[in-house]
Amino acid sequence: MARKQKAMYDGVQCAGWVSALNEAIPGRAQKVFRSWEERLNSAGAFLESNDGDPELIVFIPFTSDIKIKGISIVGGADGTSPSKMRAFINREGIDFSDAQSMQAVQEWDLVENLQGVLEYQTRYSKFQSVGNLTLHFPDNFGADTSQIHYIGLKGEATQLKRDVAVNIVYEIMPNPSEHKTRAETGGGVSEV
Repeated sequence: MARKQKAMYDGVQCAGWVSALNEAIPGRAQKVFRSWEERLNSAGAFLESNDGDPELIVFIPFTSDIKIKGISIVGGADGTSPSKMRAFINREGIDFSDAQSMQAVQEWDLVENLQGVLEYQTRYSKFQSVGNLTLHFPDNFGADTSQIHYIGLKGEATQLKRDVAVNIVYEIMPNPSEHKTRAETGGGVSEV
């Protein structure tokens, strides 16, 4: 029985979690994640790099682990579309020096995709159990800034939820001064 693949819009944690480095207007990275049907309706809510520096990094956390089969990027017109994309999985806190020095899981040479009809296939075996995805866009087609109007991810959720890590401390030898005795709590006689 084949699982149904779908756009992963619902699995992306958009409320304050998606972030970008070198974005001209803070918070715009969250606005490029929409349903497939809405991919061309950016209504001015697109991600743009700072003037004179076309490089962008977008960090995308997911609510559960996912398997990614394809990525779609709709860029801007007049040379502002990204020309290259590099993907890193399950690596948080990547900055520009990290992105340039680290080996990406996969790289793509992009074409200007103003209508959102192109999808870039992933090496599916490498994009299993993805808890977060970092996309690095190092360059564009010659403009002073880069624009991204839409990022679409195609794949399936694994239903394994991401939980916050819990810090647990185990005591090898208890310290009596840290524990109340029954006598201190009014519960009888106790010696420690």
